[in-house]
Amino acid sequence: MVHKKIIREKEIPMRIRRHVPKWFYFTAVLIPILFFLLLEAALRIFNYGSEIKQWVNVTEDKYMLNPEVARRYFYSTKNVPYSNQNTFDVIKKESAFRIFILGESSAAGYPYSPNGDFGHYLEKRLEIEFPGKKIEVVNLGLTATNSYTLRDLFPGVLDQKPDLIMIYTGHNEYYGALGVGSLESFGSYPFLVNTALYLNKFRTFQLIRNIIKDVAGLFSDSESSGAEGRTLMSQMARDKLIKYNSGIFNAGLHQYESNMTDILEMAKEAGVNVILGTVTFNLKDQAPFISAPTEGFPEAAEVFSDASFLLSKGKINQADSLFRLAKDLDALRFRAPEKLNSITRALAVRYNYPLADIDKEFNKASPDSIVGNNLMVDHLHPTLAGYLLIGKIFFKKMEEAGYLPQKEANNLKEEAEDSTALANFYFSKLDSAIADYRIILLKNDWPFVNQKARNTLNLLNVKNELDSIGLNVIVNRSSWEAGHRAAAAMYLKKKDYDKYLYELKVLIDQYPFITEYYDTGAENLLQAKEYDRAYDLLEMRYKYSPSAFSAKWLGIIDLSKNRVERAVKYLEESIQLNGNDAQVYFNLSGAYSMKKEYRKSLDAVNQCLRINPEFPGAQKLQQQLSNLRNTDY
Repeated sequence: MVHKKIIREKEIPMRIRRHVPKWFYFTAVLIPILFFLLLEAALRIFNYGSEIKQWVNVTEDKYMLNPEVARRYFYSTKNVPYSNQNTFDVIKKESAFRIFILGESSAAGYPYSPNGDFGHYLEKRLEIEFPGKKIEVVNLGLTATNSYTLRDLFPGVLDQKPDLIMIYTGHNEYYGALGVGSLESFGSYPFLVNTALYLNKFRTFQLIRNIIKDVAGLFSDSESSGAEGRTLMSQMARDKLIKYNSGIFNAGLHQYESNMTDILEMAKEAGVNVILGTVTFNLKDQAPFISAPTEGFPEAAEVFSDASFLLSKGKINQADSLFRLAKDLDALRFRAPEKLNSITRALAVRYNYPLADIDKEFNKASPDSIVGNNLMVDHLHPTLAGYLLIGKIFFKKMEEAGYLPQKEANNLKEEAEDSTALANFYFSKLDSAIADYRIILLKNDWPFVNQKARNTLNLLNVKNELDSIGLNVIVNRSSWEAGHRAAAAMYLKKKDYDKYLYELKVLIDQYPFITEYYDTGAENLLQAKEYDRAYDLLEMRYKYSPSAFSAKWLGIIDLSKNRVERAVKYLEESIQLNGNDAQVYFNLSGAYSMKKEYRKSLDAVNQCLRINPEFPGAQKLQQQLSNLRNTDY
């Protein structure tokens, strides 16, 4: 009896399970799913978190990279980087040739951004060589980011139908946002980090992430706190020491190769052309930042010293090898290791994409064939001449790869195209002042110097009003755009009209869709009787988007220069855009009269008087034309 009782007790749980209805299991799975769906809906209803779109409208028909998009990658950092704010058409035109540039601060043109990057040169060069094309070069470079950012943005870039994508990246793979040694990191596994980036578009995930961040903040001092005035990369370097061939060193290389492989797979699947670039660095004039013992190798400082000695003896190849080894042994990973460039070269071969070997070409352009301060402002950011060289290297690779549009005849040789591109490469004295200040602040921050209490802004030598404007931009009292407007106003007040016009061209080149620059600038120059300079602005405005104002004054100035046919063309178009301007009819009457088209001339002056019976000189002109009624017109 005892034996049978034990058997029955063992069988009871099985019988219970057999009688549990299937809907019970379905409900058990459905409840947590419904919970998270309802939570997500509630968070969206109450506007918790944000949907950080990749593209935002600057006008109804223009896109640019969202200035807030970097908040996808920076969670502990207050001020996030933004791109050079290049714009492109929402609906791509048939005549468009569209290039996207992906990378970090050295792709964005730091410290000369937003208008000193190599994309700026490429745009000018392409506009000259292909005048019938609408050239769109969109630089998406973001400071302190790396291949995780590129991979996350890449599908959205492909959606915009690029003709070509250029990639110049690799220096920030360790300390850039989400990198293996960064303050902003989810760990060293690319799959998990990329999954987190995908989930970040959900408000529930943002809630969980913020709770974790807040809880963690109770037990640690955020490295970004109190960091005002410091460069972003100096804030981002969490695990500052990363020794050569260590586990975290190799994890950074794996991270780069994994993300770049995903990017190139997507590009191949979409059938989009890509040019990969090797990264370059200051070898002979930048000693290692941190020299730490590395098993099997001498210390970085010792290797750098040996390299410098060999260079002084004229042993170039040996010196180059040791400079590169010293860079790789530097325990502070602010410059990409040689192995990263090797991965880039291998990926170019594997996916059959052309390689722009920037590092090799920079060496060729340097004394002793080793890059130093001749083309670098610091450890890895090129000089303005260096950025122009990168633009030329990429352009040459486009030619070699057959990635250029169909050739158009412009009757210019290569040297002339280059010099014309440089003439249209608008970069003013204010931009130079801003860049100089950025370099001073960079080199007076860690790791160039030890952290110190004194105010680094005291190092900036402010000599004049232009320097003061540049300082305001540096300390974020004004934007780059506001700074250039202030510079333009300063030059206008001083009646330095050449520099006034140049500052306006800098603004127009960066933000061509802001028609105020053209119109207000032309009005100011017309009031100053600077007609030739005004004509320059008016012509730019007319080419971008004809207006009654621009056509009117182009016609009036042409008429004063006895360019009658052009005057008639512009004045007639002005009337089509606004048929209620007496001044236009009066000048058009004069233009017709000069062509001996007296009937048209009389009709035009009559219309002038209908609009304004007191228009100066109109009645006299009407009388003169009426007296010719019986002549041959």
